[in-house]
Amino acid sequence: MKQFLPAALPLVLVAIPAQAGQLIHQPVVQDIPAEPEPPEPLVLILPDYVYPPPFIPVEPPRLPRNVRAMIEAAIRTDDSNTVAAVVKMAIETQPYDKDEIRSMHRAFLDQKAEALAAKTEAELQRIRSSGVLDLWTGKVELGAFRGTGNTSNFGVTGSLKLNRKGIDWEHTVLASADYQKDSGSITREQYGASYQPRYTLSDDIFTFGRLQYEKDEIQGYRDRYSLSVGFGYRVLQRRDLSLSLEGGPAVRRTRFVAQPSETTWTTLTSIDFDWKINGALKFTEDASSYVGSDNSTFTSLTGIEAGMAKGLKARLSYSIEHETSPPDGSVKTDTISRFALVYGF
Repeated sequence: MKQFLPAALPLVLVAIPAQAGQLIHQPVVQDIPAEPEPPEPLVLILPDYVYPPPFIPVEPPRLPRNVRAMIEAAIRTDDSNTVAAVVKMAIETQPYDKDEIRSMHRAFLDQKAEALAAKTEAELQRIRSSGVLDLWTGKVELGAFRGTGNTSNFGVTGSLKLNRKGIDWEHTVLASADYQKDSGSITREQYGASYQPRYTLSDDIFTFGRLQYEKDEIQGYRDRYSLSVGFGYRVLQRRDLSLSLEGGPAVRRTRFVAQPSETTWTTLTSIDFDWKINGALKFTEDASSYVGSDNSTFTSLTGIEAGMAKGLKARLSYSIEHETSPPDGSVKTDTISRFALVYGF
């Protein structure tokens, strides 16, 4: 007997034992679980897209307070080298804040530049409004000396140096005297004076004039006048170191003790060197030469100054004067060692 089942149900034949050795085939319906339904789709609700995107201001990272305090403390010292060193250290330790650190450094440098410009302008205005007797500075030197050459003795020495420096012009006046009297007779009597104006053409180049007077009867001349003009060059011009060279033609008028007076043309060269070794010690060298066809004069004055008190210094100097053709009875070279006290004003 056949029985039809719906097509959707699978047909399974199961053998069932029958009585009396008969085999009966009977269909059995087996339940099969249905497939699970798919999940509902995920719906994401977003706001409408805004164009252009909005700008949200955010403050930059702030420099740590301790680093800022360290930089501000360095700025209060008003020392550029100290500030530069602290800024360099701060940038190395806080590289992400380098812009803010550099901004603080730049503000300090700008303030320094403005203060220097204001100070310079005030100084220029003071110089422009000054009178002829204003702006003069000077120093007085008094001491003792020991001489060798034409004489060998001890004596007294003194000098006065005045200097006036303007915007373009600089004036220098120098006077000196060495005097010694032994057993009622004068064994040394040397006097000198000079006036030298300078006019600045550029930072390095200047013109100059020099009028010089000398008197040294022991050396063989009663009076000697020298007049020269020329150009100068500032090789070094720093706060603690300066070197300038000068050169030009010169005319000399000499009145000798035992010979007729004469006038000669020569060439002048000179060196002016100053070195401030430290706040209390200074080295100076002033050398000049008058080179002529008949006679040449070479001089050198080397000195070292040491500060003792405000405006007061101790000075040790050694001078050499050499004449290639001195008057009869005079030696070619004179040397003087001096120890003096110098007062500046």
